[in-house]
Amino acid sequence: MTHPPPTITVDAFLGGALRLRQPVGGYRAGVDPVLLAATCAAGAGARVLDCGAGVGTVGLAIARRCVDVQVTLVERSPAYVALAAANIADNGLSARVELVEADLTAPLSRLDALAARVGTFDEAYANPPYYIDTDGTRATSGLKDAANAMPANALDAWLRFMAALLRPGGIVTVIHRADALPRLIDALDRRFGGVVVRPVHPRADTAANRVLVRATKASRAPLTLLPPLVLHDMSGGYTPSVAAVLKHGAALSLDRPS
Repeated sequence: MTHPPPTITVDAFLGGALRLRQPVGGYRAGVDPVLLAATCAAGAGARVLDCGAGVGTVGLAIARRCVDVQVTLVERSPAYVALAAANIADNGLSARVELVEADLTAPLSRLDALAARVGTFDEAYANPPYYIDTDGTRATSGLKDAANAMPANALDAWLRFMAALLRPGGIVTVIHRADALPRLIDALDRRFGGVVVRPVHPRADTAANRVLVRATKASRAPLTLLPPLVLHDMSGGYTPSVAAVLKHGAALSLDRPS
């Protein structure tokens, strides 16, 4: 299905260090992809994959924060690919960020730009669609619908893709709805171990509605549940640690306790 060129806005992230074109009627990045990007602490020369990149929020935030990494954005929608390409150029990141238009649920043998790079990436990140496309009311915008919902088996396909592209010992990090944690752990099984889960709570007195999940390819380490990340204080403002992530590009640890 083709869509007309979207009406866009240009929005600031990381305290203005990153500016992104986003479609008015499509998926619009908020807190979640910035939190996900903040978990990256990749060293110089690391090869990082942003899966289902959309306009490039996660990968470009990683590239802005980690100045010596190489980032590859993978996105299937031509409309989002066009916006991601503009965002790479507008932010002066063309030397370290590449863009691949591909459907990561397709067989790797059909993805010419990636088939030769199996087992070469150090880290992979994903902020996948949060809903199953047969559940509830679908978004009226085609761009928003595709970014918000996926087929029931697609999460497994995303994890299979990331496992194939990562080197042995490579890490995958995903942000998702808290109630998707069982599906996510099931998709990680047999491919990844050493799973680390950090629940994300809107406030200290509310249940988690998001989870940050990290795992290591071929690891046999047990699952670790980290202390929660609380987004807002009781007055409604961001907690100091979260404000530092969103406004100043501070890191967000998913390290296993020693």
